[in-house]
Amino acid sequence: MINISLKKDKKIYFASDQHFGLPNATESKIRETKFVHWLDEIKQDCQVLFLMGDLFDFWHEWKYVVPKGFVRVLGKIAELRDSGIEIYFFVGNHDLWMRDYFESELNIPVFFEKQIVQVNHKKLLLAHGDGLGPGDRGYKRMKKVFTNPLCQWLFRWLHPDIAMAMAIHLSTKNKLISGEEDKKFLGEDKEFLIRYSNKKLDSEYFDFFVFGHRHLPMIFDLKNKISKYINLGDWISYYTYGVFNGDKFELKTY
Repeated sequence: MINISLKKDKKIYFASDQHFGLPNATESKIRETKFVHWLDEIKQDCQVLFLMGDLFDFWHEWKYVVPKGFVRVLGKIAELRDSGIEIYFFVGNHDLWMRDYFESELNIPVFFEKQIVQVNHKKLLLAHGDGLGPGDRGYKRMKKVFTNPLCQWLFRWLHPDIAMAMAIHLSTKNKLISGEEDKKFLGEDKEFLIRYSNKKLDSEYFDFFVFGHRHLPMIFDLKNKISKYINLGDWISYYTYGVFNGDKFELKTY
């Protein structure tokens, strides 16, 4: 569990699904610049920042090599961390091959599983959201392959030029990234993260369930009429982010 004692006049910020690198380096830099400006603005009252996954459209760490690019984003994140802002990173389905780069270079904890966060008197459950709840069987099978140590070892032996070109091609073919499949609300009975959140409430109370992955920004009242499901949207179509002041959770657009 992560315990946060939120100070007066300070806030917690959340952002997810930037997919930097998509669709190409030139167009991605436009979105990267916008995100850097946002990071620069929130540093005045930000005590904690949660990056909720898929910051990159693809990420892989070799022993001595990381993907080219993203210098401004990584530099601004490092600046915020060095200034004393707590930053936590959740691995998504597009950067699940992250290893220790963020921890060793930026001093940022990296989470591969959901986390419980206690903020003053409020209890939150945080995760990227991929693979949770019923359904999504195709992705769950794919994740077993991608997280298999043998598959990771074999991929690591490819030259980075070949490996990155292949991975970027496959990643950009995924329609989920574009957000086209995620722009419609499917209904409470078909939204797998809402179903997961409602089921979780049967065994444990949370004030807020905060996820990314779905790309569709929303705040939804769960079955107990008290707890809320929150999806943070993305920085491809919506440019939305979450703000929590210790009592109220808001979604805002940049």
